[in-house]
Amino acid sequence: MTAETTAPAPVRFDTKIAVLLRDDLETWQRLNVTAFLVSGLSTAAPELIGEPYTDADDTPYLPMFRQPVMVFEGAKEMLTTAHTRAVSRGAALSVFTSDLFATGNDRDNRAAVRAVHRDALDLVGIAVHGPRNAVDKILKGASMHR
Repeated sequence: MTAETTAPAPVRFDTKIAVLLRDDLETWQRLNVTAFLVSGLSTAAPELIGEPYTDADDTPYLPMFRQPVMVFEGAKEMLTTAHTRAVSRGAALSVFTSDLFATGNDRDNRAAVRAVHRDALDLVGIAVHGPRNAVDKILKGASMHR
């Protein structure tokens, strides 16, 4: 790059994709929960998905999110607070409860969530998508995952 050319400005997205995980999960649980949670967001906002990928040999690969996924962590109470905020704001939201670790399929997962009232869900993770400032307010008090 010469002094005459300038680097493109960094992309700043108007929206944010964020996952909030309970801080007492095992590593395998954190990875599993994150994967499940983000899979639901693209159904609510298909525009989040970019174009398919190909390598130099023209091998096709599936498209992925067009923007980063920010991963946060917090105590059980933080998840409850963030969930309440997200629901009250009508944010696109997916949930993962502790009950889902004992199920083995989508039908049983949905039944496990359906059996519990919203305020009694034992949340281990949530994913949310929305305007940056709204997501920041929903996750206020959570820390970036380490």
